Amino acid sequence: MTDAIVVEGARKRYGEKRALDGLDLVAARGTVHGVLGPNGAGKTTAVRIMATLLRADEGRVEIAGYDAGRQAGEVRRRIGLLGQHAAVDEELSGHQNLEMFGRLYHLGARRARVRADELLDRFGLADTGRKAVKQYSGGMRRRLDLAASLITEPEVLFLDEPTTGLDPRGRAEVWDAVRSLVGAGTTVLLTTQYLEEADQLADRISLVDHGKVIAEGTADDLKARLGGDRIDVVVRDGAELVRAARLLPGAADDVTVDADRRLASAPVTDRMEALTRVVRALQAEGIEAEDIAVRRPTLDEVFLRLTGRTEDQERMKEAV
Repeated sequence: MTDAIVVEGARKRYGEKRALDGLDLVAARGTVHGVLGPNGAGKTTAVRIMATLLRADEGRVEIAGYDAGRQAGEVRRRIGLLGQHAAVDEELSGHQNLEMFGRLYHLGARRARVRADELLDRFGLADTGRKAVKQYSGGMRRRLDLAASLITEPEVLFLDEPTTGLDPRGRAEVWDAVRSLVGAGTTVLLTTQYLEEADQLADRISLVDHGKVIAEGTADDLKARLGGDRIDVVVRDGAELVRAARLLPGAADDVTVDADRRLASAPVTDRMEALTRVVRALQAEGIEAEDIAVRRPTLDEVFLRLTGRTEDQERMKEAV
């Protein structure tokens, strides 16, 4: 079997609210599958169902070849789960934490000690394994959390926003650890609020909204939906933003604006021709630009286009 996670037509209701409304998702073995979506889209409910913490009202959910509803025990023996909040004890050392988790998983005293040593070494924590966790940096704590979720060497690992609150260095440390896991054959399902994180780590991405997948593919596949390259103009005076946006190529519906960043953006087909035309138009109108650039679309833009724009963007678009 090549797929570690198979979800077909999953539905879950809470009273009148549909948390999942026919969710379909497939993750291949040994890959990172990203799940993105706005708050309330159903991401956490989906993870809880796949991790056997909830049961779907309808649909098929298979993890590592086992039915998550009827064979929950078999699924639990094959998965790990890393939530948003740290599960380690700050007063204990890193080694003591991992050894404790090993004993809770009935590994036995000797095997728990050996497994703790293996994981500390694997995640670059061997030199600090005897220190109390309260002395660890944010990135080190999160790596220890990740190590704890791997005590039983799971086939499938669920990561629910694993780098929330970390600084860029800590985030990079966790990313390296995740890449190492996947390289060793673990399948990772990643939910994240950082679109850059999905761009960096995910082999495929499912964009979820209102309890169902509304788009899926590689990061490049999703970016291609916005039509290739984009031109960005940052004006020096925010009062000129609407005028500058009107000078960009394409239809008004294709132009996006960000008032806080004084930025107007639009898709282009000919990079050099569009850049030249926009520069000349701005000069002719006497609009001073702080920066002009042509670039690929970002996942942020895909996210906003497919799930809806902010109120500020809608107000600015009406003005354009």
